[in-house]
Amino acid sequence: MTTLHSRRVSPRIQWQLEQQGLHPLLARIYAARGIVMRHELDYDFPSLLPPARLTHAGEAAVLLADAIARQAKILIVADYDCDGATACAVGIRALRAFGARVDYLVPNRFTYGYGLSPDIVDLAAKSSPDLIVTVDNGIASVDGVARARELGIATLITDHHLPGDELPAAACIVNPNQPGCDFPSKALAGVGVMFYVMLALRAELRQRDCFSAASGRSEPKLASLLDLVALGTVADVVKLDHNNRVLVSQGLQRIRQGRLTPGIAAIFRAAGRTPAQASSSDLGFIIGPRLNAAGRLADMSLGIECLITDDPGRAMNIAQQLDALNRERREIEAGMQEQALLLIEKAGADATPSADPHSAAVGVSLFDADWHQGVVGIVAARIKERLHRPVFAFARGEGDGGEIKGSGRSVPGLHLRDALDLVGKRAPGLLLRFGGHAMAAGVTIRECDLPRFRELFAQVAEELLAPADRTRTLETDGGLESGYYSIATARLLEAEVWGQGFPAPLFEDEFVVESQRILKDKHLKLRLRKGAQRLDAIQFNFSHPPGNTIRAAYRLAINDYNGVQTPQLMIEHIENPSA
Repeated sequence: MTTLHSRRVSPRIQWQLEQQGLHPLLARIYAARGIVMRHELDYDFPSLLPPARLTHAGEAAVLLADAIARQAKILIVADYDCDGATACAVGIRALRAFGARVDYLVPNRFTYGYGLSPDIVDLAAKSSPDLIVTVDNGIASVDGVARARELGIATLITDHHLPGDELPAAACIVNPNQPGCDFPSKALAGVGVMFYVMLALRAELRQRDCFSAASGRSEPKLASLLDLVALGTVADVVKLDHNNRVLVSQGLQRIRQGRLTPGIAAIFRAAGRTPAQASSSDLGFIIGPRLNAAGRLADMSLGIECLITDDPGRAMNIAQQLDALNRERREIEAGMQEQALLLIEKAGADATPSADPHSAAVGVSLFDADWHQGVVGIVAARIKERLHRPVFAFARGEGDGGEIKGSGRSVPGLHLRDALDLVGKRAPGLLLRFGGHAMAAGVTIRECDLPRFRELFAQVAEELLAPADRTRTLETDGGLESGYYSIATARLLEAEVWGQGFPAPLFEDEFVVESQRILKDKHLKLRLRKGAQRLDAIQFNFSHPPGNTIRAAYRLAINDYNGVQTPQLMIEHIENPSA
């Protein structure tokens, strides 16, 4: 069941924001998101939290500056998602600009799995690095760091994931979520952490007089990396607190001005999008998935190469490969989602949002022997959205070890990594490996242990997820005045920074349905009337045809068809007011 709930807005705060120069509609929307003063929306670069406040960023800068000074070989070990790829690209581009000898290694997710494992260290050792730098991983790599120490290789961990009970014995760890770190923004993505380390390194190199006229080296402008930082931050769905909104806003400004890296520019072109009109949504739903497709179906080295090349022709060639991989990923995902719904139906659920599959389980675990390991996370997300339940989707791992790897997605109210931790404590040895965030996590178990995992995860979810959190609630910004159904308003809203924890505006109103038709057997095209105003609307992947009168939750967007632009409502939920 889904309920609509209109956010509360203080008329006084809304008026106050209007008096400070905000557009009346934006004043209402921002007041509903806790903004009190206009300066909270100042996203100029100086308002960024200083690197010196990030614990151990200064020590990391010294470690890297010393390595550069002695021309030591630095190897970045990256993660295989968009955040990891952009973090790696930020490191490669900045360190090379600083004069470092640096290369990268990204583990194949199907062969090596996640993080700095001992096997990855052995692979890295073949290139004889003096220093390994992890990006978007490493905080749980206790054994991997120990192996690096055995081989005489120093390690610098940059990560943002939650640490386990034991920290790796690295030379330095930079992670806003490590114990003792009082950095105010705990929501930095992996790329954000790496960017901060590069800012700290530049400050250290300034102190060492490395950019003087005598040195012959000019000071690199790290602002040129902000398009990468914005992309990784939005794509990783971290909370957009003020500090992250500064990073994303600065990156979007550069993209819109055409000052973007050749790789991101090429992906925009391959996707048929215009950088000049880029939005947060483009980064999260258009550009990010194309990079992620490389890590899901092939090798994220392809994505990283796209981001670090300065050759526009090579960037375009890779971007087209990424676009093709993304189309393939969508086809695989569609088939797997269909199979997942059949599994739920077979277990006795009716696949409605109020259904509890697997004997009314609150936590859902799905597995098919033929599923693609790189796509299970997306399938878990889709089923989670459909059922409003925390979901794990499993696929077989590589080799004959009998292991299956699961990717999970949660709903508000259940911290997924904490849930896994509790499962592991109740059944020691059941979880071979696990890690992640509140809303997304990964786990590896033996295939023969799936029934036990399914049972325990369902029990833990039942205990941790409050009954009130088992109903989906869509928070809206109330109704939209008729004068705002325009392209100008849609562009006004698209120009702002929205994302996780700072959601894009969602409105709700009652409409008369004048006409409806189905597109491609799954999308609903509507002609709606509100008073004397007629509006076009579309609902993707609809489940039930609407009645003559509906109450709809929707976003205001622009429909560009044959070069003609018109306002269009993107329907997220429909209910019958008389039901």
